[in-house]
Amino acid sequence: MKTHKVDTTNGAVAVHESAGQGPALVLIHGNSASSRAFSRQLDGPLGARFRLVAIDLPGHGASDDAKDPSLYTLRGHAAAVRAAVDALGLADARFVGWSLGGHIALELAPELPQAKGFVIFGTPPLAFPPAMAEAFLPNPAMTLSFAPAFERAQGAAYVASFFAPDFFDVPPFFLEDALRTDGRARAGLPASFAPGASHDEVVVVRELKAPLAILHGEHELLVNGAYFATLGAPTLWRGAVQTLPGAGHAPQWETPDAFDALVTAFVEETE
Repeated sequence: MKTHKVDTTNGAVAVHESAGQGPALVLIHGNSASSRAFSRQLDGPLGARFRLVAIDLPGHGASDDAKDPSLYTLRGHAAAVRAAVDALGLADARFVGWSLGGHIALELAPELPQAKGFVIFGTPPLAFPPAMAEAFLPNPAMTLSFAPAFERAQGAAYVASFFAPDFFDVPPFFLEDALRTDGRARAGLPASFAPGASHDEVVVVRELKAPLAILHGEHELLVNGAYFATLGAPTLWRGAVQTLPGAGHAPQWETPDAFDALVTAFVEETE
């Protein structure tokens, strides 16, 4: 895997690329995480086969903190990802977004008509006003998603919500990444979910022309799986949400073989 930085108007973002030479997939991580959340893909069989390009969002991971904190929004993050996508010639890639990364992928979708497809997981598409009570489960960790700062114990509780209750193979870097994150990046997110501030994701999904895969962990602690049945998604891959047995909010780490198999099948079936 090679790592380099791409300059954007809001600071440099770190880009991590796997060794694979196959079709390209852009990986976008979640809130208070980094591209290390995809390390089992970047350094594993999926990355050996496909060209995986994982981008650290501004204020996260190895990227710079935002020069302008007011751009810690879906639109601002999408602009940073788009700058990297344009610099690397990836407008026709497939986009894989985890949690916040899925919302960013949907924000990008209307501006990427050449994209071959989108994969989102841990991401309930939201409208205006967002139906938070319907889209998410009543988990106390949700309040930390927008906290300008949290103590180490709070960070540990937040990270624990990513995983199924009986999952114990959580590497320390998940907490390290949560504590590293610029707290303003969390605090700025609620402003995104208003008309004019970002795209209505329910409309984006309904009007999407490219294939859309929605993956969902069987033991999710944050996202309400029943919510997806309320959406109109005419390009939904295989006509159904794909459930990952045994996984919670982070199937790319919890059940990487099953996750990779679905991503591989999506690429093959949309090529």
